[in-house]
Amino acid sequence: MKELKLGVMQGRLLPKFEGRYQAHPIHFWKDEFPIAASLNLDSIEFILDYAKFEKNPLIYSGGIEEIKGIIQETGVTVKSICADFFMESPLHGTDKYRLEEAVSILKHIIKISPTLGVNNIVIPCVDNSSLKTDDDKMIFVQSISQCLKDAELNSVYLSLETDLCPEKFLSLLKNFPSKMIAVNYDIGNSASIGYNPSKEFEFYGSYVTDVHIKDRKKNGGSVVLGTGDANIKEVLVLLNKLNYEGLFIMQAYRDDEGLNIFKKQLMYIQDLFKNIKENLI
Repeated sequence: MKELKLGVMQGRLLPKFEGRYQAHPIHFWKDEFPIAASLNLDSIEFILDYAKFEKNPLIYSGGIEEIKGIIQETGVTVKSICADFFMESPLHGTDKYRLEEAVSILKHIIKISPTLGVNNIVIPCVDNSSLKTDDDKMIFVQSISQCLKDAELNSVYLSLETDLCPEKFLSLLKNFPSKMIAVNYDIGNSASIGYNPSKEFEFYGSYVTDVHIKDRKKNGGSVVLGTGDANIKEVLVLLNKLNYEGLFIMQAYRDDEGLNIFKKQLMYIQDLFKNIKENLI
């Protein structure tokens, strides 16, 4: 890690949208870019929700040009998309129509990614979309495999986030004969399950292209950075050993207002990174 270029999960710098903890803020999404610029953040990880997805600029006609315009205006980039769409309409669903729609949506966002400068699409397989059975995994592999050629042609990583143990996660990854299959590592979610970061990185550390910075209590919800059970420092050190050059996205605890609690946690992570770098020199 040569330098810390931090991004933020979309919506974290704004008040909650429709009371939701994480969501694409329809009609208000442009407001976040100048705020991110004022905090010297490098990027915003754009969210594609299932609810009202047709109102997302990633989908509606002319939306891509709107995103490019605000990027040019503020200097804040969009390098990744968090496809929460697949939490509600998973790529291992049993409804044929919805599964075909999900694959079509993934192909669409892969194809528009280079226009925006996006090189990572995070595909969550947790909570509602967890891969619980062998059938789930089989259908998921079939769905993703339909999109691999597009991912390779457009140089876009499909970064999988799962709650699988390290051994089973690596086994899943090995189903794909493509360098564009990657891992989204969520620091807080792994801590909540009780996984050991050293063991996780031993199995699939080289696959990680997108890191979500979060803290959680074991078997509990998100908490302010540094107050939970996540060993954020250990993870940063492990990433440094791998010469990690991927994305760091602040997906930290939020309240109803968003911005002030974010600023405090931004200072925490910047100080932590500085401390690690100084001790490594």
